[in-house]
Amino acid sequence: MLGDIWISSELTAEKLGITEIKLSFLRENGILKPGIHWKSSPLGQKKPWKPKALYNIKVCSNIINKFYFEENDNIAA
Repeated sequence: MLGDIWISSELTAEKLGITEIKLSFLRENGILKPGIHWKSSPLGQKKPWKPKALYNIKVCSNIINKFYFEENDNIAA
């Protein structure tokens, strides 16, 4: 078994070397796609429901590296 691929935003941001704010920005602006890069976790949360996002670090790493590469490439041009 591969284990659980979904991890917290705190740990994802730390492992990717970005802030949680930047991670949220990427999610809220559609760069990180629901069901692929992140999912909601309702476990242990009471109403009103404010789900926490869990991230797939492997696929997030790929898209974030691409996003930062393209962003820095535009600055250099």
